[in-house]
Amino acid sequence: MKNNKRFPLYFPGKDSPRNENISIIAVEVREGKSIVGHYITKDGNVILQVEDKYKTKKFESFGDLIKRFITDYSLQKIDRLAVGFPGPIINGIGFSERISWDINKTTLEQEFGFEVFIINDLEASAYGLVDVTEECLLPIYEGERDPSGNMAILSPGNGLGEAGLFYDGEFLRPFATEGGHTEFSPRTAVEVEFYQFLNKIYGIVSWEQVLSKNGLFNIFRFLRDEKRHPQSEKLKRMLEEGDFVEVVYKAAMEDDDQICTITINTYLEFLAREANNLVLKLKATGGLFIGGDLPMLFKDYIDNERFYQKFRISAKMERVLKNIPIYLVVSEKTILSGVANYGAFYKM
Repeated sequence: MKNNKRFPLYFPGKDSPRNENISIIAVEVREGKSIVGHYITKDGNVILQVEDKYKTKKFESFGDLIKRFITDYSLQKIDRLAVGFPGPIINGIGFSERISWDINKTTLEQEFGFEVFIINDLEASAYGLVDVTEECLLPIYEGERDPSGNMAILSPGNGLGEAGLFYDGEFLRPFATEGGHTEFSPRTAVEVEFYQFLNKIYGIVSWEQVLSKNGLFNIFRFLRDEKRHPQSEKLKRMLEEGDFVEVVYKAAMEDDDQICTITINTYLEFLAREANNLVLKLKATGGLFIGGDLPMLFKDYIDNERFYQKFRISAKMERVLKNIPIYLVVSEKTILSGVANYGAFYKM
């Protein structure tokens, strides 16, 4: 089996003649704009032919989105459809609170007549490591990688994605989790106040409500409304006119705005803590990979040493945590690439 030596992912169909010259539509379903690509397989690789983005909410069903892409590019021969979906996949059916329609493998196969694969988007991101280059892996902490260890992926954006890669002795086998929906746990007195603030809004407070884009806003409004950190008139105008996440980042980086600086520092501390939780639960001694829209935006702001020191704090497991490599994955194509490779080479 031809494979990436650094990430020996389980693709049993890499060398199968059945998977040569296969035409695949790969889709990364997103809350805002879904990304759709047409690929052809050649010599154990997937070759992108064309790619486009579509506003997800414009379509009444996933099938309508696929029909639009096929029509737009006059695609004639399609063998397979592979989808990365931002939610749990159970018995071939995916659902998400952030997407207005479910996705169903059996229904799609009946509608289009070609083979359909559906996996969780973070599971797809794990498979996408097969095409990630060294330039896209920015070390937060180099550590000493355990070559026989599991790996973990943490990806905050519109939601909070978490996945693992189990090492079976020869290959890495990605799997999805819904760990972003586990309950947030405060550590300090101020964090208890923050928890109580969110508890009044949401009831159950999950890590997603702390580490997603909406989570960044939750931290900001807690500091503004409960802790009474001042908000300048300039910042107020910027927030009214621009994207919240980008405005807060710009104000922290360029203006050293106090409330924005504290917001991002608090966010990154929480991110390090949930990274710790994920690594311990998966015993991911092979490494932690952090992706997603927010970490990619904050890459020039992250203090690597500070993040590592927050990450390694543990009552009993610091010896496990202290040597684990941590990387920031700066690639916007990891999920789509993983979806395409899964659809092409997961089956013999």
